[in-house]
Formats: sequence, structure tokens, C-alpha cells
Amino acid sequence: MSVKNTAMAAARAAGEILKSRLGNISSLDYKSAFNIVTDVDKASEKEVIRIIAEAFPGDEILGEESGAHKTGSTRRWLIDPLDGTTNYTHSYPFFCVSIGFEDKDEMLCGVVFNPTTDEMFWAEKDKGAYLNEQKLACSKTSTLSQSLLVTGFPPDSKNVKHNNLDEFARLTHLSHGVRRDGAAALDLCFVAAGRVDGFWEYNLAPWDLAAGTLIVREAGGRVTAPDNSRFDMNKGHVLATNGFIHTELSEALR
Repeated sequence: MSVKNTAMAAARAAGEILKSRLGNISSLDYKSAFNIVTDVDKASEKEVIRIIAEAFPGDEILGEESGAHKTGSTRRWLIDPLDGTTNYTHSYPFFCVSIGFEDKDEMLCGVVFNPTTDEMFWAEKDKGAYLNEQKLACSKTSTLSQSLLVTGFPPDSKNVKHNNLDEFARLTHLSHGVRRDGAAALDLCFVAAGRVDGFWEYNLAPWDLAAGTLIVREAGGRVTAPDNSRFDMNKGHVLATNGFIHTELSEALR
């Protein structure tokens, strides 16, 4: 089975776990004061890892819940088994499974699956981005004032340097509005699908960003750091847009 098909199979299997357990969480813990993890996160990740390890036993894996599974390979899978855990614990239907695949630090495949809508967003490097079988393209909105934006906040926004609250207020007045949906991987996919024109957020993890940033780029969008410098997945600060509003939005964030 190919990398893409393996990622899709793993995302769909994990998504079925999420869907079947929605409203039926057995245990809920806190990684920190505001950062939730449930038994469903762990079950989802276990299933993703099982499917990947069976297909590609020599590959490295980085999972949000289980950490790094090192093998010495240049190939690595980055897994967020439940992006939008807080939403999920409240049965708020905006969450997903996100799986990215890289080789030699180059992202080659990304899959994001929303089980509540049966939407599979995916991309392979230099082959375009898709929603199920429909090819994706970012919007053509050319000005910030006509744009719909989306963003997010860190779990512990009171004690984080980049808590994004000032930026949120400023951009609300400079655009058609700013949404906060609570799942960064899906937010990125919404940029790729043209549902929103831009997304920014700070303090994200590599598994939040791996798949979605590739999907945006393959849909014709642009991905940088919020200050328009080179995007670094490990630093966790991102600005993703349709390309047309990128410079204007970046300047508004400074």
C-alpha cells in the first residue's frame, strides 16, 4: 500500500473511533492546566500507529500522545490523532485526524480527515490538493478587508507570550471577520478549500501543522511564519493564506 493510501486508511480508521466514541469518553486527564487528553485520543493514535507500522515497519513516528518512535530512518510520520480535543470533549463537532509524512525533512504527503462530515483532505507534493476526489484551490480574495479569516489560541493563553488576543481584536476590525474553530489542521484545510482566505496561529506543534501546510501549498496557497519569514514547523508559528492577502495580513499582524 502506498504512503497516501496508508495515511488515508489510518485516518479513516481513527476517525471511526472518534465518531463512535463521541459523547462517550471514559477518562479525561490534563497534560497541563488547560491541555486536555482523553482515552479516545490514545485509542485513535494507537490505531494510526498500528496501521502505519504494519505497512512501513522501519519508519519513524512522532505522535502527539506517545511521542517519538525512533528507528534511525529518514522517513517520519507526524500524527495528531484528535486535533480539537476540547471541542470533542464537549461534543462540539469540529475535530479531525491529521497525518503527515516526510522524508529527509521534506513533507511529501498530508491527510486530514473530518469524521463528522466524511471529508478527507489530502495532498502529495507536486500533485495538488484534494477534498475526497475534488481538486482544491485557494480563494481569489485580493484584499484583507474582504477576507474571512480563522485563528486559534494556546490552551493556556494567560501565561503564553504570543497569546494572539491583540491580533484577534485588530484583525476582526480589518476583515470580514475572524473565526475560532479550535482545530488548526482543519483550519488549514479550509484555507486550501477557499472556505476562508487566511489563517494564523502561534505555539502550535509539528503534528498540528505537518499535513495542513502541505495541503495549503498544494492548493496554491502560501505558508510562512506570521512575520513573513520562512516557515519552520518546529517553531510552531504559522501564517497560511490564499497568497493574494499574504503580505497585507502579515503586516497587520506585526
